[in-house]
Amino acid sequence: MSSPSLSPVAARATSPRRKSLVLAVCCLSIVVVIMDVSIVNVALPALRRDLGASESGLQWTVDAYTLVLAAFLVLAGSTADRVGRRRVFRIGLSAFGVGSLLCGLAPGIGWLIAARAVQAVGGTMLNPVAMAIVANTYTGAAERARAIGVFTSMSGLALALGPIVGGGLVDALGWRSVFWINVPIVAVALVGSALFVPESRADRARRPDPVGQALMVLVLGCLVFAIIESGALGWSSPTIVGLLAVAALGAWGLVRYEPRCREPLLELRLFRSVPFSAAIVTALVALCGFGAFLFVTTQYLQDVRGLSPVAAGLCLLPVGVPVLLVSRAVGRLAGARGPRLPLVVAGSALALSGGLSLWVGPDTPLAVVLGVHLLFGVFIGAVNPPISNAAIDGMPRSMAGLAGALASTGRQTGTTLGVAVAGAVVGPHLAGGGAEFTGAAHHVWWLVLVLGASVVGLGVLASSAWARGTRASTNDLHRFMA
Repeated sequence: MSSPSLSPVAARATSPRRKSLVLAVCCLSIVVVIMDVSIVNVALPALRRDLGASESGLQWTVDAYTLVLAAFLVLAGSTADRVGRRRVFRIGLSAFGVGSLLCGLAPGIGWLIAARAVQAVGGTMLNPVAMAIVANTYTGAAERARAIGVFTSMSGLALALGPIVGGGLVDALGWRSVFWINVPIVAVALVGSALFVPESRADRARRPDPVGQALMVLVLGCLVFAIIESGALGWSSPTIVGLLAVAALGAWGLVRYEPRCREPLLELRLFRSVPFSAAIVTALVALCGFGAFLFVTTQYLQDVRGLSPVAAGLCLLPVGVPVLLVSRAVGRLAGARGPRLPLVVAGSALALSGGLSLWVGPDTPLAVVLGVHLLFGVFIGAVNPPISNAAIDGMPRSMAGLAGALASTGRQTGTTLGVAVAGAVVGPHLAGGGAEFTGAAHHVWWLVLVLGASVVGLGVLASSAWARGTRASTNDLHRFMA
């Protein structure tokens, strides 16, 4: 198995203190990238009022970001493996900062959606690359599992705390501040990356795969566009049917073309390992549930219950607190004993929260609503560490960027689909009043319940003796990368 090539700076990055500084810089970058997945949700009602945005415009404000992340994360991860992870990391920080500034200056919803896409281009160079930097800095199995646990706990915390921070900013400074807050954080991360982050790359460079990248963008773009616009056009519309057909053809093209490509964008041989495949599917399923929850809940709290942005954000505090308490411990548990128990706990919490949400109406006591939010917090705190650890575990370190990118792609694709589906279901009913909105949301909560049960099933499958035995099927990949 090949090892990454490290610069002289990296050679000195062996002390615990320096490793901790590298981890801190990577965590700082992932906080702003992941927080921007959720922080904008609490600003959606303000965007509707100030920019005259439609429901589909609000969906695109969220999904333009997560869609670009999902489509280009694999390219960013493999490019970083090839040309240098610190180099790509710093370019990504700069692009993310510029995109955030443009979001805050957007004069209309169309400009904001475009700026969100720019912001996400920078984010693609941060999410998987930061994880690869962590994985290559902490080379021991035990210390790497602990470091990934810290890293993923920050990721989950950022996702959960985004609405809380966003609510305070929207109330105090307006919706534009949820984007401007990123700029000074990015500046600090840029300085930290220059001082502490070592350069690393794979010894064997992987060439670009433009056909695979184009097919991936085609599949995700057509699928998400069809779901979002189905509310206005109808599922039987020729446009929607055509988009779904193109997405299906693109997926077929990926499956047919990638195995024949010498150095494919999607290394499908990784999926011979059932634990790895289960981790990617779990990421998609789990974050689909969370994306749907966040999109529906932030509008329920403000538009149905009439809460201010800061009050709505505080109502999501029960989501954030369990992430702080659960993620790090779960990261250690997943590293030591595997993903089964964490994923069973996470999936059960998600299924139970979806089932209880079926009883939530416009006048449900707020204490009951907060209790449901607490279950969502347990879910998001428990689900991220085992996904990340399973994606990286047993894979060549030289492909850490690609493996991490696939896990992140699963998360962002799931979030994108969750927002698209939830918006398509509840969007047409928002103007009808609280009872109509919460009645329509029942379809979303049934979906969340099923997704939670799926996470439990995937956790049991991934930790079975048969699944563990399939890791040997990636041995040829190890030899290929040697």
